[in-house]
Amino acid sequence: MKTVIVTGGLGFIGSNLIKILNKKKYFVINIDKATYAANFKNIPINIKNYKFYKQDINNKNFLKKILQTYKPSIIFNLAAETHVDRSIENPSNFINTNILGVFNILEVLREYKQNTKLVHISTDEVYGDIINKRSSKEEDRYNPSSPYAASKAGSDLLILSYIRTFKTPAIITNCCNNFGPGQFPEKLIPTIISNIIKNKNIPIYGNGTNSREWIYVDDHAEGLIAVSKKGLIGHQYNIGSGIRLNNLDIANKILLLFKKITKQNTHSKIVFVKDRPGHDMCYSLNSEKIKKKLGWDIKYNINDALSKTIKWYISKFKDNFFDQKNYGKRIGLIND
Repeated sequence: MKTVIVTGGLGFIGSNLIKILNKKKYFVINIDKATYAANFKNIPINIKNYKFYKQDINNKNFLKKILQTYKPSIIFNLAAETHVDRSIENPSNFINTNILGVFNILEVLREYKQNTKLVHISTDEVYGDIINKRSSKEEDRYNPSSPYAASKAGSDLLILSYIRTFKTPAIITNCCNNFGPGQFPEKLIPTIISNIIKNKNIPIYGNGTNSREWIYVDDHAEGLIAVSKKGLIGHQYNIGSGIRLNNLDIANKILLLFKKITKQNTHSKIVFVKDRPGHDMCYSLNSEKIKKKLGWDIKYNINDALSKTIKWYISKFKDNFFDQKNYGKRIGLIND
């Protein structure tokens, strides 16, 4: 049985990755410092071949001990601060986790010298706004717009330097916007769904024309596993769906699907709110490399995936699945 580490495994993408790895008979070690976006309910209580450690990836001695004890073949690094608005509100947390935390992992691997492979999960936001340009390819120049994107870009570049200088066995993946069950409600799609459930209005930044590429979280997880198995050391792989919708379109699509699923009308309406500072207009990935070289592709179409997601949030709404004190207030605004 192959042993792997998932950092940030109580979060949205990490927990879904763990559940898929578990089905594929991996032994998974989950390292998460359990901040606001972490949720112990994301991992089944009866899960087997699984070990959890509440710890920060900046704890070098702890990571060294874990590597020496378990000798994992792969580290999937998903430990990160990810919400752009929070990075505008407080950039320091993003520097600490997304850059210094990755530096710590790299240093531990450099000293460990046992060929444990690092699969680092990054974002399409490192490429920056692509308005009037083609979809971003792996070799494109980085041009981040937010402290979040800059912190992820910094960690990517640091990893590339360790690959070249120290021969660190690492691979970088850059993914588009994820959605699905268990996503913390401060992100766009769960915000829309949660507000509809509560009969609250749906806030959309600016005029709603900002465009994103959307992928169902299980498709992303399968892409990460494909990279871990067949990806080449030192390479980057974009993981995208090719499904691009602007924020207004995604809100309208969810409203229609919600009505179809519940057979009920909603009182929620779309309202436009002050735009995010430095808000990029468009992200789009060219994912031909992972499709052609590794044979990966998405399995879920947007309507089926959104329907599954909506049904999940409806089922969890009365269970207080998320700690409501940690979300709901608009953050990241800059006073003029």
